[in-house]
Amino acid sequence: MFIDVIRDFWASTGFVALTWQQLVMLGVACLLLYLAIVKQYEPLLLLPISFGMLLANLPLAFLMGEPIYEIGKDGLPHVKQYGGLLYYLYQGVKLGIYPPLIFLGVGAMTDFGPLIANPRSLLLGAAAQFGIFTTFMGAIALGFTGPEAASIGIIGGADGPTAIFLTSKLAPHLLGPIAVAAYSYMALVPIIQPPIMKALTTREERRTKMEQLRPVTKTEKVLFPIIVTILGALLLPSAAGLLGMLMLGNLFRESGVVDRIFKTAQNELINIVTIFLGTTVGATASAEKFLRADTLKIIALGLIAFSIGTAAGVLFGKIMYIASGKKVNPLIGSAGVSAVPMAARVSQVVGQKENPSNFLLMHAMGPNVAGVIGSAIAAGVLLSIFG
Repeated sequence: MFIDVIRDFWASTGFVALTWQQLVMLGVACLLLYLAIVKQYEPLLLLPISFGMLLANLPLAFLMGEPIYEIGKDGLPHVKQYGGLLYYLYQGVKLGIYPPLIFLGVGAMTDFGPLIANPRSLLLGAAAQFGIFTTFMGAIALGFTGPEAASIGIIGGADGPTAIFLTSKLAPHLLGPIAVAAYSYMALVPIIQPPIMKALTTREERRTKMEQLRPVTKTEKVLFPIIVTILGALLLPSAAGLLGMLMLGNLFRESGVVDRIFKTAQNELINIVTIFLGTTVGATASAEKFLRADTLKIIALGLIAFSIGTAAGVLFGKIMYIASGKKVNPLIGSAGVSAVPMAARVSQVVGQKENPSNFLLMHAMGPNVAGVIGSAIAAGVLLSIFG
């Protein structure tokens, strides 16, 4: 009797159902947890994503399981078994709710002053999106469908919420690999970007000092999000969700009249949504969806997208360097990818190594925040084509 009880208990545990594929995924999840906790690579999102991946690959836990229905005597479907916890939380991703809310918080934390003071930096942010469309064509050549290629290409924008938003709309079955790739490369900005920046610029260009930006008035800062929302939504209605929430958050910040909700948007709200978004996106990386040849292609294409975006920004910076009479440091072009504010800090660090008296951070923030707008617009373009 006792042995039968032990045998039945053992048969009900996850150890019996554990496959080698799930063991591999648990190892990948633990590696990402190590990078998030010990190396502190983008921990705010990499930690919940990797733990969500861990939860999704625990057999018999049913955390991402869909509800099961049966037809009742009345001929109508009734719930036989409710879905798992993460399945219901994931609906915020599936329905496109979480990414715009993240953008609301990002807007509340973002100062568009450097972009307003130097509107030319918008061109650098646009140039850095070149990696998205180049990689899109590369993904098509490798056999991915149009919606899949669009979702892979958006990794080049180095904007996690945008990548998740577009992928959830166009290719939800690729959400796990794309989210992991996007946030991994965002975390590796200080490692990936400097060699590209140095390879494409001369020492003289990297030593270029830029003039101090002009002061930006409160009126300009208040009008900016309103004007960008109107023009952006009229041009690309499909981008209105992301762009509108980004600018609403920024208007909370700059108006100065809603201090309470401004603080909520940049603190409590974005933190809560980040937990739900990261954990449920990680939970989509189950063994059967993640351990495929396409995943390796996605990771490789993501790196190419990010590298091309960085290179395009730097090369356009070189054009501006020449056109301005050597007054623009090309290094700020690398910040056109929207990994805010890390990419801008990398421009500052690389420039200061060549010239200790060089302070590029505020100049780099212009193309950096322009990249956030640019990636949202790029997502809108792709969504309008394939959505």
